[in-house]
Amino acid sequence: MKDQINGRIMEKAVLVGLELADSRDFDHSMEELTELARACEMEVAGMLTQRASCVNNAFYIGTGKVEEVRSLVEETGAKLVIFDNALSPMQLRNLNRELETAVMDRTTLILEIFSRRAKTREAKLAVDVAALSYALPRLVGLHDALSRQGGTSGAMSSRGAGETKLELDRRHIEARLAARRRELAQVKQDRETTRKRRQKSSLPLVSLVGYTNAGKSSIMNGLIDLYEGGEEKQVFEEDMLFATLDTTVRRLSHRDGKSFLLSDTVGFISNLPHHLVQSFRSTLEEVRDADLLLEVIDCSDSHYHDHIRVTEETLKDLGAGDIPVLRVYNKADKRAALGFSVSYPSQRDDAVYICAKQQDSLELLAEVIREKLFGNRQRCELFLPYDKGGILSSLKEQGEVQETDYREEGVAVTAILSDEQAGRYREYLTDVERRK
Repeated sequence: MKDQINGRIMEKAVLVGLELADSRDFDHSMEELTELARACEMEVAGMLTQRASCVNNAFYIGTGKVEEVRSLVEETGAKLVIFDNALSPMQLRNLNRELETAVMDRTTLILEIFSRRAKTREAKLAVDVAALSYALPRLVGLHDALSRQGGTSGAMSSRGAGETKLELDRRHIEARLAARRRELAQVKQDRETTRKRRQKSSLPLVSLVGYTNAGKSSIMNGLIDLYEGGEEKQVFEEDMLFATLDTTVRRLSHRDGKSFLLSDTVGFISNLPHHLVQSFRSTLEEVRDADLLLEVIDCSDSHYHDHIRVTEETLKDLGAGDIPVLRVYNKADKRAALGFSVSYPSQRDDAVYICAKQQDSLELLAEVIREKLFGNRQRCELFLPYDKGGILSSLKEQGEVQETDYREEGVAVTAILSDEQAGRYREYLTDVERRK
């Protein structure tokens, strides 16, 4: 049965969770599963949980609980049952048979959300690769549900109908997976070319990272509006999990002319499917090139400490654990409304407390970013031969050039350089500058 809510058709679903002795934040995980279902435009018709010492190999949950789920499905008219953890092929097959309704696990649900939200070619390919990688091993174990009739030789033509279908499905998925991986590899190569082109510009890169729905896209749009004053460069934002999948990069310029690149990335989540992480790795790895990470945290969420842990573990896994981080505690207005004492907008060491929807918060964040990126800069004198005009163009592009004096042998330049730039262009510094 489907209901219409807010003008949209919502599929009814029953959620099921198993709390083991070593389960961590089980209640929060089930709350998150509810939000994932809603993000997939499903109505949660009911929820059943069970405490157990171990997983039931056949059904994941106990046989008695399976009957309870079946009764709830019949009572609510739900057409889908969603489990909070990954199901094995055997468990999936058995549950489908016993419940007589569609069954999916948390990983499949996230894959479905990603499939619906993917817009760019790279995101669509990454989701397809992840979905096919997850589906392939789940064909194994299904052969018992298919009839196995026919000859006894090893030839494909003499196998039973069920075994033949399984083999054909497996080969079809493997062929599609290989083709999608080749396409994704080509897109990754194109992305690397774009990345190298950006690196040559010497513009600092700031990457927004953090748990899904923490407000990264809201902050990006707020900074775009603050710097550029227009909506044409803004990205999609909505109060839901995984509203944005595609990595976007925008160039922003401070009032004093200093420019930097700001990128937004897909949000993280607990138990993010391994196949998704691997498929989106080329996109996520862009954070490794960042000069500064803005770790956006929804401080109004009572589990924000766990969100920080998940984010930092993911960054470490991506090889970005040593990049300077500015923690941006967003939605401080909501936290204050909950009765917690928090002053915003404010800065405390390597953290700021803001509300992304308020101008004064965005202005504070912009100033802290400016200080982090350009605070260690120094006034330097360089002499550039005329065949090194690219360096001068790069410095001008960043708004770092204060004076130029064109002479017979080259150009004398006075510019503001970071420590990294001063080291990169050391051979062009004047003797006085080199001795500093």
